[in-house]
Amino acid sequence: MRGWREEVVALSLEAHGPGDDRPEKPRRYGVTEMRSPCYSFRPAHHALQEILDNIGPFVDGLKFSGGSHSLMGKELIREITNLAHKHDMYVSTGDWAEHLLRQGPSSFKQYVEECKELGFDTIELNAGSLKLPEEAILRLVRLIKNTGLRAKPLFSVKFDSSDIPAAGDRAFGAYIAPVKQSSERVEDIDLLIRRAERCLEAGADMIMIDADDVCQRADSLRADIIAKIVGRLGLERTMFETSGANTSEWFVKRYGPRVNLFVDHSEVMNLERLRGLDVRRSVRPLLPSPFFLM
Repeated sequence: MRGWREEVVALSLEAHGPGDDRPEKPRRYGVTEMRSPCYSFRPAHHALQEILDNIGPFVDGLKFSGGSHSLMGKELIREITNLAHKHDMYVSTGDWAEHLLRQGPSSFKQYVEECKELGFDTIELNAGSLKLPEEAILRLVRLIKNTGLRAKPLFSVKFDSSDIPAAGDRAFGAYIAPVKQSSERVEDIDLLIRRAERCLEAGADMIMIDADDVCQRADSLRADIIAKIVGRLGLERTMFETSGANTSEWFVKRYGPRVNLFVDHSEVMNLERLRGLDVRRSVRPLLPSPFFLM
């Protein structure tokens, strides 16, 4: 009897065949980056090892979200980065570099060098939180690259929530109650894309798009925003942060298994199933979640 991991692989081959255009690791596209489930206590390292022993073949990268690595001792961080490398995964920082910049450029350079020494492969830069001029962001990208690490700038998409169409069908001519305009800042998508393009020209390896406002509900996604970003930056150099299984399915349905996605560790197997099944044509029922086995 096949285990659940073998079942997922078999479904992938059945749907696309052995010549699927999503390669084996290390991958340049079809990348799955996973939020680390461990934060500050040593027992979490063993939980992560159990998870990676099961889903390691399907995960390309591990990210320490929320600056969680700042809470850990150096020895534990090295254990985790070594564990990820044994599973052919890169390790990324997340949501912390901007705090170091408050102490000056020298502190940031020291931070990047220390991250390299601890086994990190990628430095994420939250371009929205940094509140720096564009040229300063580009200098940080070059600094990271000169240290021998990968640079992954993060851009957030903001838009007026009143632009989301009302859910449900309605008869033609039916009255629609006016929607109060929100005070949210509307992001100039063309400006965002131009800044991302300049980061790529400066050597950035991947652009992370935090489209939480766009992706909170899959049925109200601003498909035009996503399409414009993909069309200008390219699918292989863009990664989207998804907020759940429905959003992951939305991306794979429209962009296929080559789309790069950042997900919670609990969503990895569902995403891998979606990449393997041709969800644009298949009506096969979903597999039960394998995480009850852990």
